[in-house]
Amino acid sequence: MSQVHAGEAGPPEARPPGRRAMMRLGSIQRLVLIFAILGPGVITGVVDDDATGIAGYSLAGAQFGYALLWSLLLVTVALVVVQEISARMGAITGKGLADLIRERFGVKITLFAMVTLLVANATTTVAEFAGIAAAAELFGISRYLVVPPAALVVFGVVVFGTYRKVEIGLLIVSLVFISYLITGFVAQPHWPSVAHGTFVPTIHLTLPFLTMLIGLIGTTITPWGQFYLQSAVVDKGLSEREYKSARIDVYVGSFITNVIAFFIIVTAAATLFVHGQPANTVSDVAESLRPLAGNFAARLFAIGLLNASLMAAAILPLSTAYAICEAFGWERSVSRPLREAPVFFGLFGGLLAIGALAVLIPGVPLLVLLFLPNVVGAILLPVILILTLKIVNDPHIMGRWVNSRTQNILAWSTTIVLLVLTAVYATTAILQFAGVI
Repeated sequence: MSQVHAGEAGPPEARPPGRRAMMRLGSIQRLVLIFAILGPGVITGVVDDDATGIAGYSLAGAQFGYALLWSLLLVTVALVVVQEISARMGAITGKGLADLIRERFGVKITLFAMVTLLVANATTTVAEFAGIAAAAELFGISRYLVVPPAALVVFGVVVFGTYRKVEIGLLIVSLVFISYLITGFVAQPHWPSVAHGTFVPTIHLTLPFLTMLIGLIGTTITPWGQFYLQSAVVDKGLSEREYKSARIDVYVGSFITNVIAFFIIVTAAATLFVHGQPANTVSDVAESLRPLAGNFAARLFAIGLLNASLMAAAILPLSTAYAICEAFGWERSVSRPLREAPVFFGLFGGLLAIGALAVLIPGVPLLVLLFLPNVVGAILLPVILILTLKIVNDPHIMGRWVNSRTQNILAWSTTIVLLVLTAVYATTAILQFAGVI
């Protein structure tokens, strides 16, 4: 029998792993853990770039060029702060936001919050199907042939899937958003102007500019996003132990959403704004790419719009169903069979039906349906943020996980800015209507 003498190398299985190997193993394990937990934050972030987002970003670029790019930097910081709070509350308490609102504020406030959410989400769900209709028409297909099957497919995938399967599917299709990065470069923007618009703030106290600014905030930081993210963290079973990885998930998702928004604005600015072309529909942005790169770029834009609309058509009704069922103690989970959560899936299906039917009304203006929810969401968002900040700063609920001073400064600043913008917007609208300005 052979022996291994001192100083000789033994067979691989006989040698203990070295320090570097242990470090590599630890790094790999941490990486695997992070990828296993990625989901709620990335999905919420990507779905922020839904049909309403694409319409809002396209209009911002078409009407104001690169002048609003600077707002994305501030919005990214605000989005990280707000969504991290939701992820933390879900992981630490194991409860959704609606659950916590009911426990902390009672039934009346909960009912008010749910009505607020329902209004915002119903209008946005209609907008997602308007996005599906617009994308179909870019391919020369009637909305009447595409919208009803799309609603049925979304319903079937969610109802007959599990949370993990639905999440994996959403993460995979989110890769389609790379198309907007491609079209951004294909549009051949003037990069010095892009840099100036990104780092030098421009503000005009006019109704169109303020409407657009509020719309950009409203499509990125949304009431539905807060409810969905926290409910998804709970449904996925994340706890205090996975909180750090869940926080990374939020950071990644927030970064992705605003990179996509950046390139959509750049695309519209480099095509429609530079050439003085009006943007009456989302299709105008896609059509403006044809002279630069032919049908390829236009179809890439349309594919991105269709993908975004389908994803959001699933998530928006889900966030509503999660929140309302949490608020009133009904069973809710994508992983539950239909018979065990009839109210949850009934709400989900009902919102899908409303959204699909609304865009099938002859003559309905798709662009209005696409952009209006951004403004509605921004106006209603402070209500949800105030309730959320009250909860996250309650030590009886969050223990040592209450907000830090820096987190409170950033979160309350976001809320106050939204309130001020809404007040200025409303005042400007009234004065303009009265003929004063």
